[in-house]
Amino acid sequence: MADQEAAQDAGGKRLSTREAADRLGVKPETVYAYVSRGQLTSRREPGSRGSTFDMKEVDALARRTGRRESSASGDELAVRTGITLIDRDHCYFRGVDTSELAAHYSYEEVAEWLWTGELRPGIHFTAPQDALSAARRAAQALPAHSGPMDRLRVAVIAAAAADPLRFDLSEATVIETARSLIPTLVDALPSQAPKQCAANALAPRLWSRLTAEPADAAALRVLDAALVLLIDHDLAASTCAVRVAASARAHPYAIVSAGFGALDGVLHGAASGLAHRMLLEVLDCGSAATVIADHLRAGRRVPGLGHRLYGGEDPRARALFKLLEDVPQARPALEAARQVITTTARHTDLHANVDLALAVLTVSTGMPTEAGETIFAISRTAGWIAHALEEYAERPLRIRPSGQYHGPRPPQPLP
Repeated sequence: MADQEAAQDAGGKRLSTREAADRLGVKPETVYAYVSRGQLTSRREPGSRGSTFDMKEVDALARRTGRRESSASGDELAVRTGITLIDRDHCYFRGVDTSELAAHYSYEEVAEWLWTGELRPGIHFTAPQDALSAARRAAQALPAHSGPMDRLRVAVIAAAAADPLRFDLSEATVIETARSLIPTLVDALPSQAPKQCAANALAPRLWSRLTAEPADAAALRVLDAALVLLIDHDLAASTCAVRVAASARAHPYAIVSAGFGALDGVLHGAASGLAHRMLLEVLDCGSAATVIADHLRAGRRVPGLGHRLYGGEDPRARALFKLLEDVPQARPALEAARQVITTTARHTDLHANVDLALAVLTVSTGMPTEAGETIFAISRTAGWIAHALEEYAERPLRIRPSGQYHGPRPPQPLP
């Protein structure tokens, strides 16, 4: 027995066929197909009825093929990524707590670090004139009632048309595209301030496009922190869309367009708008109880509360609430949010999420209902590019789920 254990330690941990299949996200018969092709080595242990496989070899094959692992719950699929980890009510970018990143670095600095692995203090992104002119013309051509998200969607398409090298998917070119696309999107939005903001940093430029109110240092700090905290959040719906598009080798502008498409929904990017409206109602009524009662009576969930990835409070909300305490004009909205949390806590164990914290910022600074989604979209563009860079390094078209057909069995008569 000791000799067998020593042999196993020398050769690495062995997996059964079922364990290898689960690790690769395939059926057991596919594991044997890998063996027949020489991609895996099987070994039958003395006295064993089945084959075993070296765990390191299986993991290496999983990385090469891009196969997706089954999740612990067994009803979802997971894609290997080195960008974001969510663990025990904390969120980390490449192993660093996002709240710490937001406390010490600007949005551009964190985005650059995510893409390149290098921190460049004081870096600012600049929009190229050709792309910016095209994006502004496209955004200005929309009807007057169009919102900022409408303008962002057409701006990214116009910027793509102005870039003849958009199909170059080399890492350096994709990163350079990201550095120019994000400020193009921001600067393509019409200014709301009486005077055009001349700042180099992204946060004050975005501020002037979301509200006519002057920005003080504390409020700008909240906006910049929100941009950092929202860069990525594991494989959210929009990020899944981005990875599928990148797997098909779509260019970076198309990647962002795919993300915008999936973002457009009350269960994702637009969720902060619902929280914004709710806080306005609470401020108008002077009490959260009536507003919460109306939501519950109508069978609607209370916006800004609960997140499937956190058992407690969303760490992004916690970081923003702390910063909002230093913004004097945010105190009424912040108190309204706290009333929502405490009132709802009497009936259900739900904690604040980042949408509620975003709503406090947008309500207290005179921003429109869609402002939270706009902040989300600009911020998440950096994360989508990081995921695209990761996916471009994988085997093309690896993300190809198989459908489970439930229609009538053929042959069927011609309709």
